Amino acid sequence: MLENHPPETGAHPESLPPTRRSLLSRLKDWDNQDSWRQFFELYWKLIYDLARKAGLSDAAAQDVVQETVLVAAKQLPNFKYDRAKGSFKGWLMQITRRRISDALRQMYRHSPAEGEGDRVATPDAVGNEFDELWDAEWKTHLAESVLAHVKAKANPVHYQAFELLTVQGWSPLETGRALNLNLAQVYLIRSRLRRMLRDELSRLEEEGI
Repeated sequence: MLENHPPETGAHPESLPPTRRSLLSRLKDWDNQDSWRQFFELYWKLIYDLARKAGLSDAAAQDVVQETVLVAAKQLPNFKYDRAKGSFKGWLMQITRRRISDALRQMYRHSPAEGEGDRVATPDAVGNEFDELWDAEWKTHLAESVLAHVKAKANPVHYQAFELLTVQGWSPLETGRALNLNLAQVYLIRSRLRRMLRDELSRLEEEGI
């Protein structure tokens, strides 16, 4: 029975990351360095990947990340979360779009051949295609966030089993043998963690942040 193993939760509630909505509330305090560090860790890769796919070099993309976070820091004290008027996702997208467009304009003034990203875009192309790029990257960002959340909450052995099953493609029998679990435990772990993933994904999509 699963009860013979450590409990499902792998971390104490107080050690888990705060909800994103509560994080936004705490970011209104400029001196809350810990919250700003969490904000940066949550969103830097999303912004960086978008900048690279728009055609910016690594250095230019890093500059976009820094500038986007700085603009967000200046505007966040006046940001009010209201799903009816627009999500945080859309608010951050507009800031990121402007910073990338500015960087592309600067790049094209100096040399149209400087783009080193996955593909070279023009400032106009960012305006036309950015929504699709953003939505695709946001989904990837959400998936990574959901996995990190579930990993933090789940029993480490249970998460390892889930990773072997869903990422590595191991069979339930192979997974059970490797981790000293019987088949009933393996199937139950997979079911529980799938449910945790669905619940967390639904929560983040509902918050829009």
